[in-house]
Amino acid sequence: MLNINQRNIMLSFLTKKKITEDKLAQIFVTSTLKTCDEGFEEVANLIAEDPEFEKPPKIEGSNSDEFLMIILSGNLEMLPQHFSDYQDIRLLDKIYKKLSVSLQLDIADLKKIIAHYQNYLKRVNHPSKNTHYAMSKAIFFKYELNDYQQDYFRKMKTPNPIFLKRLDEIVANFIWNWNDLKDKYKIVE
Repeated sequence: MLNINQRNIMLSFLTKKKITEDKLAQIFVTSTLKTCDEGFEEVANLIAEDPEFEKPPKIEGSNSDEFLMIILSGNLEMLPQHFSDYQDIRLLDKIYKKLSVSLQLDIADLKKIIAHYQNYLKRVNHPSKNTHYAMSKAIFFKYELNDYQQDYFRKMKTPNPIFLKRLDEIVANFIWNWNDLKDKYKIVE
């Protein structure tokens, strides 16, 4: 006999809405671009107002390109952890195609740019393999926030851990919750 939780899990599996990989790729691209575009000015303001800096960092609200590439690269790096081998390859392929159209970039060039940023994420966070934290550190270094820190951290060329924790919380808002999506939808080819 099934307990209530097991029964609810089975019922939710049977009643899940279906979403195609193509539709999911389109939603990912559209919502990530929109969220980064609309949210970056607020991110820049939160960074500028952070009390851990000696002087407010000067980040233009329109200077979101680095931020967008970090967010895209991190999310695409995490995607294979949540899907089977073939499904993740198909999803990545569809996402790259849609991104190349949206960003008006050749698909091969886009893949090189994303690969460059993914390698950068790994380098700035070595030896840790936590992509979320790597995204925060990449933002710190790409926007040259070290120049605004207290002397102690500036000389060490490392982010103040208090600021980095706050930045991790901000970045978390831009990370896709693939598990939640898979709980709600049955993803079909």
